[in-house]
Amino acid sequence: MKKINRKVTVGVLAAVMLGVFASVTGLGTAARQAAPVNSVPPAITGTAQQSQTLTTSNGTWTGTGTISYRYQWLRCNRSGNGCNDISGATDRTYTLRGADVGNTIRARVTATNPDGSTAATSAPTAVVTSSSPGATGCPTGTGPVSVTALAPPARLTIDGQSLAPSPVGRSAGTLTARFYVSACSGRAVQGALVYVTAVPYNQFSIPPEGTTGADGWAQLSMNRLGGYPATPRQRLLVMFVRARKQGESLLGGISTRRLVSFPVNLRG
Repeated sequence: MKKINRKVTVGVLAAVMLGVFASVTGLGTAARQAAPVNSVPPAITGTAQQSQTLTTSNGTWTGTGTISYRYQWLRCNRSGNGCNDISGATDRTYTLRGADVGNTIRARVTATNPDGSTAATSAPTAVVTSSSPGATGCPTGTGPVSVTALAPPARLTIDGQSLAPSPVGRSAGTLTARFYVSACSGRAVQGALVYVTAVPYNQFSIPPEGTTGADGWAQLSMNRLGGYPATPRQRLLVMFVRARKQGESLLGGISTRRLVSFPVNLRG
């Protein structure tokens, strides 16, 4: 019996020692990975000016395993605070837009490995300026200008219009309206969005917004509705017209609006 007890005791002792050795050396267990840790934040390169392209670095990260990166660009106030994600801006590069003018931009980089994810954000850029070298919001040069190259305090102007047929007769069915949009001392604006509706409503349909061509003109078609003529003695067809830059507030940015009128002849 004493010999049997010695064997049991030796076996138990060996098992305990093996467990201690395994716990110290990690024998028989997978080494646990650590989520990425950022030591140097991302940095943005490029000129903080409308239409220019910014690029972010990944920054410097430590962590085991393969690290992958995701990107999100942020639009912030002039001091670099109050940031919001820019929709769709998830590449390593970002081209500055008119909506960025007057704000700062930051980049958030998220590093991921099999053990988790960690995000780090860059310092803000300088305040984004318009593509104009001056304070007019207009690009240099002459001739037609793209609406994307304009920024406040520049404003669009609706300074030309035509309507066919004219005058508008009692039996008019479809009207073709054309509007000319300019800016920066009369330069034709390409790419402006133009909206029109007859006033009072229900005289003619409201067409989808039209887009000005390189000559500054946008053309829209309107179909007759039950409210025309507005009165038996109607002499004018009044229209509300708005021109704007896509992505800006309908009431802000470089947008403009005005009332125009065209002659009506109900005897024709």
